[in-house]
Amino acid sequence: MPIPERLNPTFSTSRTPTIDPLADSLSIARKRLIVALDFPDSASALALADRLEGVCHWFKVGLELFAATGPAIVEPLLERGHSVFLDLKFHDIPNTVAGAVRSAASFGVGMMTLHASGGPVMLAAAQAALEGIANPPQLLAVTVLTSMDQMQVNAIGVDRTPAEQVTLLAQMGLGAGVNGFVCSPQEVGTLRALLGPDGVLVIPGIRPAGAGIGDQKRIATPADALRQGASYLVVGRPITQAANPAEAADSILREMAEAL
Repeated sequence: MPIPERLNPTFSTSRTPTIDPLADSLSIARKRLIVALDFPDSASALALADRLEGVCHWFKVGLELFAATGPAIVEPLLERGHSVFLDLKFHDIPNTVAGAVRSAASFGVGMMTLHASGGPVMLAAAQAALEGIANPPQLLAVTVLTSMDQMQVNAIGVDRTPAEQVTLLAQMGLGAGVNGFVCSPQEVGTLRALLGPDGVLVIPGIRPAGAGIGDQKRIATPADALRQGASYLVVGRPITQAANPAEAADSILREMAEAL
């Protein structure tokens, strides 16, 4: 699936022409892999970003890192030429979320998340908060967390399957004006059909063959997720906890390239 032009990272403004199809596919893959900087401090996060210099260009700043550093972590990543996915999953009353979205948009991030379960009024307020902002971030409504299986979904009072709940929330989000979503790899095909080619799908729960699944329940390989229609893949521990993160990332990028 094509990446909206405004989300293309700024790390590369020119490239030596090549007729190598794999090289071209690797270049595209680098624009679609997001590495999760799930660290407790900025020094660890930036050290990992430095080890991945020239290999990966999108980085996710989530709750753990943001709680430790605040927005100060965003600037050095942007100064290095990276693009930032701010994954704070806003979920509150509409006015509060709208204010949070406006504040976060000022950081210069490329994408940010909020929970679709906050409801259509909250989602619409968040989208409206970006009106008039130059180069606004892409809003992504989180559907059902990839750590949740049928038992977990039922435990919070939802009688639908995870896939049914994801579809319901995505349809609601579209009605509220949001065209970007986070879902597990298992729902990518359904949401791609629902959104069409222009919708943005960011997919966590990505595990290359042989990697441990950790606390994730609904997972897939990088190649499978891309073939189903993913826009971006989020990978954390298979890269960040590898003995050689750059080699691990390169292996994932090559698997992605073969699927593109």
